Amino acid sequence: EKRVGLVYMFNLIVGTGALTMPKAFATAGWLVSLVLLMFLGFMSYMTTTFVVEAMAAANAQLRWKRMEKRKEDDEDEDSSSGVSDTDVLLQDGYERAETRPILSVQRRGSPNIFEITERVEMGQMASMFFNKVGVNLFYFCIIIYLYGDLAIYAAAVPVSLMQVTCATGNHSCNVGDGTKYNDTDKCWGPIRRIDAYRLYLAAFTLLLGPFTFFNVQKTKYLQIMTSLMRWIAFILMIILALIRISRGQAEGHPSMAQLSGIRNLFGVCVYSFMCQHSLPSLITPISKKKHVNKLVLLDYILILAFYSLLSFTAIYCFRNDTLMDMYTLNFTNCEIISVAFIRYFLGLFPVFTISTNFPIIAVTLRNNWKTLFHREGGTYPWVVDRIVFPAITLIPPVLVAFCTHDLESLVGITGAYAGNGIQYLIPAFLAYCSRKDTQLVFGSGTVNKHLSPFRHTFWIVFVLIWGFSCFVFVTANIVLSESKL
Repeated sequence: EKRVGLVYMFNLIVGTGALTMPKAFATAGWLVSLVLLMFLGFMSYMTTTFVVEAMAAANAQLRWKRMEKRKEDDEDEDSSSGVSDTDVLLQDGYERAETRPILSVQRRGSPNIFEITERVEMGQMASMFFNKVGVNLFYFCIIIYLYGDLAIYAAAVPVSLMQVTCATGNHSCNVGDGTKYNDTDKCWGPIRRIDAYRLYLAAFTLLLGPFTFFNVQKTKYLQIMTSLMRWIAFILMIILALIRISRGQAEGHPSMAQLSGIRNLFGVCVYSFMCQHSLPSLITPISKKKHVNKLVLLDYILILAFYSLLSFTAIYCFRNDTLMDMYTLNFTNCEIISVAFIRYFLGLFPVFTISTNFPIIAVTLRNNWKTLFHREGGTYPWVVDRIVFPAITLIPPVLVAFCTHDLESLVGITGAYAGNGIQYLIPAFLAYCSRKDTQLVFGSGTVNKHLSPFRHTFWIVFVLIWGFSCFVFVTANIVLSESKL
């Protein structure tokens, strides 16, 4: 059970982002990359504990409201009507401040009020602990992140297909042999590479787009199959790179530090540590939650080691200028791998794993749009519900992918903006507001048993300052580098 949670979380975090990491590592230099990766891993772990704490606080509040409701129902039966001061609290309003802390819970002797038994999604926590503006900002952030995700997916699949199928020269053996192709190079006959890319993008959209208009859930078998493929692919790439290095065929001479590469590396790392938004569905099913933070810590350490191994073998094995945005595509070359099956497996595995993920993310995004525009009690007209929402979900990412297939920048920008919000700012605000709320409702003596190890307010302030300064840094960097062009 614990191990299942561990593996599940590993699979959730280690995704497409990791494939763009080697290139980002090479561009920023190995020392800078290693330090930044470790620091961002630590920050991400800290905000994970914030989210767990907020989940416990949300569970406590829901449980408490139910207890009060039950107590009231009992009182009503005793016909002792009369407004108790608990009514004020039930009005979910912001008048909580005036009510005195209610200690009835402790008196009943239930230290387990902070048990995480109900799945409280991040959006629900936001609406419990934030005000109107906060809730809208939260949804805005999630929506931008999911759009970025979909755009990355929509570009990664056609790029892989183009790279694997575009025959160059007299035989398809020199795919990725260190020559970077231009989009205008020929693919088959009169068709240029960029045309092939757009054809594949159209096919991808026509095949997977319709799923956005229905409800899809990821089946267990599909999940097991994709994670198995991903594991095999990652391990295979590490082993193949190590074999090349041990044979003395390594060509990489990575630099120690290059400041120009930091912006993208930051975004890629943030994107590659994302799991905060899926924590509720991960942690709620684990039965023994006493050591949940240790479990998450162990996961983060394993993932750090894994990312470092993947990236270091990559940057020593391949020259910086030959490293592809999608690391898998470096292995589609005959001179590097003679076995055709491995070449095609590695080149096409992102196509398979992403294609199973794309509909899930799209449906999630569509539902978030619906929640954002949620009208009290009202449902949407059929056309809006079935046509408009899926359309606004699907069209923007496909347009972005049509205009650019620079995966590294797509990942970098998604991570640096929306990823930053979901990974740093939102968890910090959740921890802060849920602590304040808990004090108001349960009195200042109450201790949340899932309190984050980083319980001092300093940490929250630190995360917020870090998040905002990253925001400023990335923006400044983009503005400066654009003006140079």
